[in-house]
Amino acid sequence: MLGYKNILIAVDGSHEAEWAFQKAVDIAKRNNARLIVTNVIDTRSYASVEAYDRTISERAKTFAEKLLEGYQHHATEQGVTDVVKVVEYGSPKAVIPKKIVKDTNADLVVVGSTGLNAVERFIIGSVSEAIVRHSPCDVLVVRTETLPENFKPVVATDELVKNQK
Repeated sequence: MLGYKNILIAVDGSHEAEWAFQKAVDIAKRNNARLIVTNVIDTRSYASVEAYDRTISERAKTFAEKLLEGYQHHATEQGVTDVVKVVEYGSPKAVIPKKIVKDTNADLVVVGSTGLNAVERFIIGSVSEAIVRHSPCDVLVVRTETLPENFKPVVATDELVKNQK
């Protein structure tokens, strides 16, 4: 197969993920493919905090839905005709390659090389590395250490991320 039919893009609200999203949109348009935009709510990150703040889970879900809604709208504006949103819970390292890829029949996963969680990346390796290792399909890791000077986020704005905190 030379083209892709189901392209999965994992986003976390970072500018780096949005840069990878832009590349996924271009690939989806060139291949006339379905674009699946996903956000995995990392339940490990807030499990201990939730004992003190019961609203954190709901806020994370609201943020994920708002983020994916923005990406769906932007992709449609850019000419992608089939855009699907997927919110999941768990470890992104496991859920993306082992569950979401299979559930959506993704034949390409696009992911940024960095994201919001620099501490976890330093200690136990990156999400993108886990996706490369465990995905049953092609993976495109978009180099995001240095974003282009003219890059302006449309969905993952500082205001959206600030409102999540």
